[in-house]
Amino acid sequence: MAEDNFTLTTYYTIWKEYQEHIKGAIAPLTAEQLALRATPHLRSVGENAMHIIGARIGWFIITLGEEFGEEMSAYLKRNEVALRQGTPIPTAAELAQGLDLTWQLMADCLARWSPADMQQTFPDEMDGKQVYLSRAWVVGHVMEHDMHHGGELSLTLGMHGVPADFPG
Repeated sequence: MAEDNFTLTTYYTIWKEYQEHIKGAIAPLTAEQLALRATPHLRSVGENAMHIIGARIGWFIITLGEEFGEEMSAYLKRNEVALRQGTPIPTAAELAQGLDLTWQLMADCLARWSPADMQQTFPDEMDGKQVYLSRAWVVGHVMEHDMHHGGELSLTLGMHGVPADFPG
């Protein structure tokens, strides 16, 4: 962060560790394991991973308008269709790369943004109403989103006997 703050740095460090648990759980999976579901009407493991990646892209790139490099651009082109729910899921390696690329985008932003930047608001729509969300709100929302869907990944893999090294 532009102005170091011990509490925020601590939370971002914990979030980074959680990111590594998600990536570590996804990276070794086979196509069959990526297709595992807790129940037929819930997202598969691979769909959940893609949902995490897609949410990061949606909030940081689309809502906040953050720019991204060539590697992210190539990833988005390769996976444009997969980012839509209900489409074929990429390989575990492709998902792990998406987690890394989106994490790096977010980490770069957090390192650059000042406290004043975190308070800047951006228009969005919720329940058909125009709202203005701060960068701080977006960061908190994406963090809780990662935790929620990472928990789903852990639960689904555990239900099927697939080891996943998530903190207990």
